[in-house]
Amino acid sequence: MSLDRPNILCIMADQFRVDYMGCAGAGFVRTPNLDRLAARGVRFTNCASNSPLCVPARVGLATGLDPRRTGVVDNDLFLPPEYTTYYARLRDHGYRVGCVEKLDLAKPDEYNGCRGDRPRIFGWGFTHPVEVEGKEHSIKHPAPVGPYGFWLAGKGLYERYYAERQSRTWSERMWKPSELPAETFLDSYQGRRAVEWLKDIPQDFPWHLFVSFSGPHSPHDPPREYFERYASAAMPAPVPIPADSRAGHLGPHIQALKDDPDLVANTRRSYCAYIELIDEWIGRILATLAERRLEEDTIIVFSSDHGEMLWDLGMTGKSVPYEGSLRVPLIVAGAGIRAGARCDALVELSDVNPTLCRLAGLPDQPGIDARSFHHCLASPELPHRVETVSDHRWWECIRTADCKLVRYWNRLPEFYDLKTDPEERVNLYGEMQQKSPGRVSDMMRRLKARRHTYNPCDGPREGFSGKAGPA
Repeated sequence: MSLDRPNILCIMADQFRVDYMGCAGAGFVRTPNLDRLAARGVRFTNCASNSPLCVPARVGLATGLDPRRTGVVDNDLFLPPEYTTYYARLRDHGYRVGCVEKLDLAKPDEYNGCRGDRPRIFGWGFTHPVEVEGKEHSIKHPAPVGPYGFWLAGKGLYERYYAERQSRTWSERMWKPSELPAETFLDSYQGRRAVEWLKDIPQDFPWHLFVSFSGPHSPHDPPREYFERYASAAMPAPVPIPADSRAGHLGPHIQALKDDPDLVANTRRSYCAYIELIDEWIGRILATLAERRLEEDTIIVFSSDHGEMLWDLGMTGKSVPYEGSLRVPLIVAGAGIRAGARCDALVELSDVNPTLCRLAGLPDQPGIDARSFHHCLASPELPHRVETVSDHRWWECIRTADCKLVRYWNRLPEFYDLKTDPEERVNLYGEMQQKSPGRVSDMMRRLKARRHTYNPCDGPREGFSGKAGPA
């Protein structure tokens, strides 16, 4: 049945770096399906997560609002019910809305239900949900908390899975392969459920499917057969540990590096192996679209909620305002979108929200912070934002094409010249205060102008008794 509104397939990975794709120049990792997708559409090189942490980033994408506006600035919070999601807007516009993913819109409530269709999910706008538990949820409980765990239990594998994950040391979280067969791996389960969803969904209404893989989030534990493909592969060296104050909290990491000189390379090998598995499942998902002859009727998006430091600057994980953590891949393909194009415009992850709504024919939603970049899809040379802004509970930053300013609650600011120092090795804040105070104050003013609510970086409010920094 021909429809006048496109289907939308939004694929998200968790903790996927912007520079770990073949189409981004990474010859050390195999991503043929993402590369083909990029050849069909526009690849954005300067997409920043609104917060390099799962829940704030995904709530920002769902609502189009900055973390400071919703108050969701860490992982221990819920999506406030008074905010409208773009999933609900699409539903009300006549879309079937599905997911095969961890949504992270109510992370503290860790029970997703045996079918992934707990009642609260329908209030967010989903009509055909399969909410699969994420990696951290799936390994915390001795009994299943979501459809993947129940599926493993049915195969007699859940106790083995739980015991293996619980026994991992800190360094084994960095790179020890999983002993589960590849077909029973969490991301394989998610990919298979997405393929089934696409095969089963009728075509009498347009649909939006959000597929969110759990990897390559740590533990970096690809199935052994995938790790073996990279076991001796050469990996790029990380950005060295800085000499400035940022190195002060790295004691345990530095000791781990001393104890295991191969730790960095093996972490990166595991990460690449994990990406290859996800890429293969993306290929199967896209092949299912082709089998149903839906490619021309579907807008396809690939992105991630945040990046991963992978030992750059001596750090692992995310939650820091540096490029490896902050920038995310973004590819958009479909009818009317320039093929094989690169767009260097500054965009934010939440901008995907109004862009998809615009492509679906919805009116613009007033009062949100996100901005549609639909114009860049036909003309990738056009600009979008002058700067991007990202938040975390303990810091905020503003990034332009040339520089970045980071403002903390409990430590001195940082300033980086991204043109001469793209790896952010040298904090120029003190020097800039002496040589170009106007430049720093202008960026600070623009950062403050973006805020809508109280920011703890301003210091304690009168009568405020909260903590002065992270525990």
